[in-house]
Amino acid sequence: MNTHVRAPGDLDMNAGVRAQGGPGMSIPVAAARDLRRLVVRDLRRETRVLDGLIVNTALPVMIMILFVYVFGGAITTGSSGLDYIDFVVPAVLLMSGGYGAALTAVTIAEDMTGGMLDRFRTLPISGWVVPAGHVVASVIRNVASSAIALAAALLLGFRPDATPADWALVLVLVTGYVLAMSALAAVWGLLVSSSQAAGAFSFVVLFLPYVSDGIVPAETMPGPLRAFADAQPLTPIIETMRALLLDLPMGSSGAVAAVWIAGIVAVCLPAAALLFRRRTSSGR
Repeated sequence: MNTHVRAPGDLDMNAGVRAQGGPGMSIPVAAARDLRRLVVRDLRRETRVLDGLIVNTALPVMIMILFVYVFGGAITTGSSGLDYIDFVVPAVLLMSGGYGAALTAVTIAEDMTGGMLDRFRTLPISGWVVPAGHVVASVIRNVASSAIALAAALLLGFRPDATPADWALVLVLVTGYVLAMSALAAVWGLLVSSSQAAGAFSFVVLFLPYVSDGIVPAETMPGPLRAFADAQPLTPIIETMRALLLDLPMGSSGAVAAVWIAGIVAVCLPAAALLFRRRTSSGR
């Protein structure tokens, strides 16, 4: 008889089936159940933290009011000729969802540096389920934040021309962006050694829309900033959302946005799973 002795810090990738699922449960079913439990845990924890509730409810409304009423009268939209609220809404939707998604780095870092790390080492779950649970919970939470920002925009006078098919694509785009930022945040949270360092990622994500075609037209920026704005992923994502919401020509921005989002997700989700397994195995 062959006997495999597992190191104390190593996660058994199939133990969730044996210990929790029983002899008749397949690996995908057991992993899906573990994933659901971790998502519910993250969502419940968020409702008990005051600053998390503020980020997900009040912040989107405050950002929308700030840009429409404070900045809107002083900023022109360049050659687009759009009213400022029509111009800025796509960026604010992404800011609302993206900032909350970036905080995934903090929640993962807190788990890795607190008592949960020892518990993860002993739980019979697949190694990829824990970071995936954080990411899925973040997507649910922060797509809802973007929806709150959209509701605020409609109350402030935003009148989109989107068809039902356009709205569906907007939802896919926002969800994809939040998924990409959550996955990237998960990688960052697993790379750093403290929740304070993990929090720095949220400032980067919050800053990116300012250097894009979302808050002010990129054509008004100095040369180097304009080059950065044209090259970074937020600009094609925002331009695609603007085209969908306002029935404008999309050009190539849709394809570029899809490539950016798919590329980030394809790289970061496996990287997060690998980093989590290394962290739990090495005892860092």
